Amino acid sequence: MARTTSLSGFPEWLPEERIVEQHVLDELRRTFELHGFSSIETRAVETVEQLLRKGEIDKEVYGVSRLQQDEDEKSPREGALALHFDLTVPFARYVVENNGYLTFPFRRYQIQKVWRGERPQEGRAREFTQADIDVVGDGTLAFRYDVELALVMIEALSRLPIPPFVLRVNNRKLAEGFYRGIGLDDAPAVLREIDKLEKIGREAVSANLQANVGATAEQAASALDLASIRTEDTSFVAQVRALGVRNDLLEEGLAELAEVVGEAARRAPGKVNADLSIARGLDYYTGTVYETVLVGHEQLGSVCSGGRYESLASTGKKNFPGVGLSIGVTRLVTRILSQNMATASRAVPSAVLVALNDDESWSAAQDVAGQLRARGIATEVAASPQKFGKQIRYAERRGIPFVWFSTAQEDGSLTHEVKDIRSGEQITADPTAWQPPREDVHPTVHTTRTP
Repeated sequence: MARTTSLSGFPEWLPEERIVEQHVLDELRRTFELHGFSSIETRAVETVEQLLRKGEIDKEVYGVSRLQQDEDEKSPREGALALHFDLTVPFARYVVENNGYLTFPFRRYQIQKVWRGERPQEGRAREFTQADIDVVGDGTLAFRYDVELALVMIEALSRLPIPPFVLRVNNRKLAEGFYRGIGLDDAPAVLREIDKLEKIGREAVSANLQANVGATAEQAASALDLASIRTEDTSFVAQVRALGVRNDLLEEGLAELAEVVGEAARRAPGKVNADLSIARGLDYYTGTVYETVLVGHEQLGSVCSGGRYESLASTGKKNFPGVGLSIGVTRLVTRILSQNMATASRAVPSAVLVALNDDESWSAAQDVAGQLRARGIATEVAASPQKFGKQIRYAERRGIPFVWFSTAQEDGSLTHEVKDIRSGEQITADPTAWQPPREDVHPTVHTTRTP
């Protein structure tokens, strides 16, 4: 029913699919917390004024209002509410409002739903889950965090049942310094055109640079020559310098990018590329920018992106620079499921079904279930004393691997046996001590293939 009547762009998973999604979320949480990131959650709504202060995605915001509000309650636009379309804008507000209670540099991770009113397609939903990590400083933030976040994200993604991936890194200072060095002062406008390179190609971008930015053919060619540089190590530095452009901001960007790529190449070879075509369209990025693609699934787009921002959050007196990355969890999970990259071992948490001999044995069966649950073994009790064959078939349909049988003795005591219905093996067991194999305690996720 959910599959045939679901709203377009609002995905809902079956139980076994949800287990795969939860596995992804658990691995991300575990990695982020191993690196000292604290979990926060912000409210689902922000004021429209807050959400649109950067002015980018007006048409994608879902407004929120009471259906039964009175006429005099209708608010002007500046007081209206809307669902947040990412986690960065709410996080910036959170930092400003709570800065007196936070310890800086503040290391945060946040995993929540977000909403965008865009056209649904593969990899894009209207309701989806994002997983963000950021480090924010009070006044200043050491560049070393740009390096650290790249390494944390590589580790997090490496734990997931996905194909090989590449974290592509660039630096806004490098790009803007280069553009200024060739006489193009409107660096954001150039970046917006370069950001279209993969979609429309070199010739179209060159034409746009000349028509929209005022570049000469030579300047457009130089900008595109820079964007064509891609290396797995720091050799990009020599390639950029060979283009013959000199600028102080360019040199600063080269040094920063070399630090990120050099350390990542040493610790995670093959996982990071210096890709000087990466622009990231959002204006608030000021230094390092990241995008991540799955090898062989590049058409899916970036599954993890972010960058350095020097002034995303400010109180007027205080400035909070930061660096962050965001994973499109729903985009990843959709591809994992559609390509059968991973499957759950079963669709239910239950490892054991306690069978009933008769109606009078239900209370004793609950005692057994309680003993098993006390040791972390998810257990169900059969609802009625059907023939054992029917109770076993019920367990099979549910995906429950073990069925528990209790037999009353003449002295009133109970003996217990547990049957592995997959192998047929049945053994004597003590409900206070028996333990299923480790892989059967909870549903597990198996990687089936990584195309």
